[in-house]
Amino acid sequence: MRRRDFIKAIVGSAAAWPPAARAQQSAVPVIGFLGSANPIGLAPQIEALRLGLRDHGYIEGQNIVIEYRWAEGRYDRLPALAADLVQHRVAVIVTQGTPAAFAAKQATTTIPIVMAIVGNPHGACVESRAARREHHRLVFFYC
Repeated sequence: MRRRDFIKAIVGSAAAWPPAARAQQSAVPVIGFLGSANPIGLAPQIEALRLGLRDHGYIEGQNIVIEYRWAEGRYDRLPALAADLVQHRVAVIVTQGTPAAFAAKQATTTIPIVMAIVGNPHGACVESRAARREHHRLVFFYC
């Protein structure tokens, strides 16, 4: 999947939000980013995310906010970090790494999750029950 397709998946996931969730969102959409690693090693990917959002008219700090949470290799921190993003009522959670995707999946059944930079989502069975339209939750893959 190309970068533009990935960004379209993030932006397009807004259509999957239930009406009640849309009503709870702040005036400026908030994307939650849950990273398994540290931000230094993923700087090019984070910049690509920002540029892709910008290509679609979303500029971080102006009309969109990205809340970053980093486990920095300490996977035991991921559940609490995912819960923090859910508590902040982000519109969508973008995950980096399979452990982060599992943590996000455990933390919410209502917020869309976009799995980015994941080795093998099919092998990890992360997507098995995640894409249920009746729960208004979609998962997109970028491998």
